[in-house]
This record gives sequence, structure tokens and C-alpha cells, in this order.
Amino acid sequence: MAQILLVEDDPMNRDLIARYLQWEGYQVSTAADGAEAIASVKTQRPDLILMDMKLPIIDGWQATRQLKSSEETRMIPIIALTAYALTEDRTQAMEAGCDSYETKPVDFTRLLVKLREFLGNPKKR
Repeated sequence: MAQILLVEDDPMNRDLIARYLQWEGYQVSTAADGAEAIASVKTQRPDLILMDMKLPIIDGWQATRQLKSSEETRMIPIIALTAYALTEDRTQAMEAGCDSYETKPVDFTRLLVKLREFLGNPKKR
């Protein structure tokens, strides 16, 4: 089963997204800020990270840069999840090292397509 690390500081969003992903067949762990995300990645080695960009302690851009600069974690796909919806925001996320980008509120149908592109379909495994 594919492991996803969901990095989201808003508890309601974190719970909603995590439940949806679990219902779709993914194993989900969570982090509430960038520092916690970096620590979790080092111990859990998720298959994919959903990264909110506006986070406390270490923001999503900095956390992504750190993860993508490490030999041990650079191959883990990171999808930016953000309320920032301008073209410049997408560009900034991609320049930080994100492999894809999704805006909030989350379009779960579109997000699921992206997850399947990176991870395959967990319900058919």
C-alpha cells in the first residue's frame, strides 16, 4: 500500500484530506508544519508528499527545498497543496522542487488522478 505524508497545518483540512485518501486505499501519515514533515520523511520514507505551502515553523517552499536537496529524499514526489492560485505561485512551488501543484479547496477527483499517475491505483493492487 502506498504511503502518503500529508503536510497540512489546518486540523480540519488535514482530517478531511487524510480520510479521503485512506478511503481511496492509501496509507496516510500527517505533519502539521514543515519541520515535522522533514523529520517524518527521514523516519517514514513515504512514497509521496502532499505539501501545504503556507506552514508554520518551516514553510512548504523551504521544506521542499530541503527534501529535494537531500540525496536520501530527493526522489520522493511532492505535490504542492495551496490556496495560492496565481501562475506565479505555481511557478514558485515548482521552482522549490515540487513535482506537481494543486490548489485549495482540493478537487479530489483531480488530485486522485495525480496520485494515480505517481503511485498507481491502490484499490487495484
